[in-house]
Amino acid sequence: MDSFSRLVNPEPGDRPTYWLTRFLILRLLGFIYAIAFLVAIHQIVPLIGANGLLPVDMFLDRVADALGSRGAGFRRLPSLFWFGHSDSDLLMAAWFGFALSCVVLAGYCNAILLAVLWILYMSFVHAGQDWYGYGWEIQLLETGFLSIFLCPLLDLRPFPKRGPPFFIIGLFRWLIFRIMLGAGLIKIRGDDVWRNGTALYYHFETQPLAGPLSRWFHFLPRSILRAGVWYNFLAELVAPWFIFWPRIARYISGIVILLLQIILMASGNLSFLNWLTIVPALACFDDRFWSKLLPRPLVRRATNAIRIAEPSRPMMITSWVVTIIIAILSIQPVFNIFSPRQIMNTSFDPLDLVNTYGAFGSVGRERLNVVFEGTNDQAPDEKAIWKAYPYKGLPVDLYKRPPQVAPYQLRLDWQIWFASMSTADEYPWTLNLVYKLLHNDPDAIGLFAGNPFPEKPPRFIRAVLYRYSFAKPGNPNRRYWNRDLISDAWIPAMSTNDPRLTEFLKGYGWLH
Repeated sequence: MDSFSRLVNPEPGDRPTYWLTRFLILRLLGFIYAIAFLVAIHQIVPLIGANGLLPVDMFLDRVADALGSRGAGFRRLPSLFWFGHSDSDLLMAAWFGFALSCVVLAGYCNAILLAVLWILYMSFVHAGQDWYGYGWEIQLLETGFLSIFLCPLLDLRPFPKRGPPFFIIGLFRWLIFRIMLGAGLIKIRGDDVWRNGTALYYHFETQPLAGPLSRWFHFLPRSILRAGVWYNFLAELVAPWFIFWPRIARYISGIVILLLQIILMASGNLSFLNWLTIVPALACFDDRFWSKLLPRPLVRRATNAIRIAEPSRPMMITSWVVTIIIAILSIQPVFNIFSPRQIMNTSFDPLDLVNTYGAFGSVGRERLNVVFEGTNDQAPDEKAIWKAYPYKGLPVDLYKRPPQVAPYQLRLDWQIWFASMSTADEYPWTLNLVYKLLHNDPDAIGLFAGNPFPEKPPRFIRAVLYRYSFAKPGNPNRRYWNRDLISDAWIPAMSTNDPRLTEFLKGYGWLH
């Protein structure tokens, strides 16, 4: 039997191969890296630049002071930005990462290139503070680290002479097992609405960034929404246990997991989380599966690569070593998964090599949203005309349908979603944002969808808290959203010379 026939219809006892699996994992990873670095290109300077909302130089100084030295800070939070973090340094790293990501996306990568991408993105995560505190950031680092060892050290070709080490494929399966099981267990433990099957009555409306189809999902029949909860548990609590089983069980498990990620992509804007979760799930499938789906020329290239493949002892030894390291580092995350005090989205080592994951352990029952407003009237009273700063993703205009944003991430919008459930005191950078809006700071304005004061800055800025809810389709006003005012003083009206504002900013070192 020739190589191609064996790939499509292997004889009993043939060991599965993963050349096409590796090809797909690395191409999708390159796409995700490209999106992640593109986000940094557009947003990193206004967020953590020298004049950003949370300047990185102040953050690194605080870390160094707390740990006793910059060297200790580097060991705790490894980042290239300890050695230079000017705005140009930040942008250069982002552009370099984006360029390398496009090379991987095009089909060319090796261990060195992937290691550089991993180090670059780790540098942003460890310096990004609140803006990079999401579970998918460390998930990308763990995924990116494993990908380094799928490839030869130097050979850049999509189908090199060295095959993907099976131990590394196994580590990708171990990763998707922990991602899914951790997400399921945190839900079971975290909120009654998951346990009683009503979570989706609220989730599509209250999730961080709704998408174009979120309202449609929200108004599905309750029976379908309850079935969606049980399917979620099927994908997160049952399917992971079959990831390490023989071929058919693995295929079914992988399909169940992939289908959940596709549904989540369609129903909201969860950054690149779902795309990233698909990456390790691809390891459930071998070349026999992909050969029936992918274009015949691509399958033939994989077949030819298998025919002339040469084993690599260094790659095999390296894969053993990496597996042992991951096994040791997995001890604490495994204890966490099965602990009644389970925490989610946490790293247990400075390099984020093995982490614990989980999402939506609790589901909000109402959607709160802080809206920044400005006025040029003499007095900021009830007679003043206030104009809202429109977000790029969060709702402000009651008649505007939510845009499709993911896999791109609007980091300001995400943090505002969190801040809306707390107070401005817990998110002090919101006062820094007020100050910048009072000065029409172009970087800060660029984080919004528009500037209601293009000619001159407003005299006063305030932040108002609203409760938003989906308007029923076909309503006579043709609204997409309804809203109720909760507080017109989440941040009270302030001007540039307001002593409350200036003293607060000086206290944080944001104003001199």
